[in-house]
Amino acid sequence: MFSTRLVSVALFFLSATGVRSFSVTTTNNKVQVKENEGTDLTCSYSADFGSNARVEWKFKDLKGSQTYVVFDGKPTQPYAGRVTMYGNNLRINKVTRKDNGVYDCEVSAGEGQFGEVAVRLTVMVPPSPPMCRIPSSVTTGKVAMLTCHDGDGSPPPTYKWYKNNILMPADPSKIAGFRNATYKLNAATGNLEYPAVTKMDSGQYYCEAVNDAGPPQRCKGLKMEVRDVNTGGIVAGVIVALLLVLLLVLGIWYAHKKGYLPKKAESKPKPSVVYQPTSLHSGGGEDEDGEFKQKSSFVV
Repeated sequence: MFSTRLVSVALFFLSATGVRSFSVTTTNNKVQVKENEGTDLTCSYSADFGSNARVEWKFKDLKGSQTYVVFDGKPTQPYAGRVTMYGNNLRINKVTRKDNGVYDCEVSAGEGQFGEVAVRLTVMVPPSPPMCRIPSSVTTGKVAMLTCHDGDGSPPPTYKWYKNNILMPADPSKIAGFRNATYKLNAATGNLEYPAVTKMDSGQYYCEAVNDAGPPQRCKGLKMEVRDVNTGGIVAGVIVALLLVLLLVLGIWYAHKKGYLPKKAESKPKPSVVYQPTSLHSGGGEDEDGEFKQKSSFVV
């Protein structure tokens, strides 16, 4: 009895003061549906909005890009033929993995009269065999990075790694058989990192992609071999390189001694030429014709 009176008093107070809630709700704010199937996103609002309330739907994809799905009561061009409105609800006839994201139902009826509710849609797509990158050979003490990724699965799959057909735990320190392992495994990204590999890290590796939409998928197993630094090979390479340099020097010396290489040409002094101009005075003889004649003498 007391609670009923309290509710009545509260309603009377809200009515007297003009305070309204303008609430917007949905029957399911997390919708999961298989790809290529249809689904409904529901939306309802309180009577405070009145009979002329405006309902619009927006969509934000996984990358954060936002667009209208329904504007001014009509589906926008990208969604025309794919979605329909019945009441305030949104029906998507055939979903694809591109429809993954958050849908906002926004209701307005005038200045200050606004409310919204968000519905997350997850399109269920089984994983595909992931792409794995596993190095075939790594030197002891070096960093080894093994990667695994699947771009098809929805929701985004998590990843498991296997070594010699044995599941590798995310935290090796908790499992006796892996307690001495030093790897770091990221189940969300699929990266398996060895900061400094040892001989015991050699083995056959493969990765598995897992989500709730279908059976797990794995990549082809590949062997990673950890090898010690080949000191003998490095020394042998240096010796061979020094021998080649020595043979080259001896070959040049021998060719020079036998005269097989061209000798440098001896430089000859250039003749100096002195030009003497003819006299400008007319004194008879050959110079009386007034022409300028050149006389030259060569001094060796």
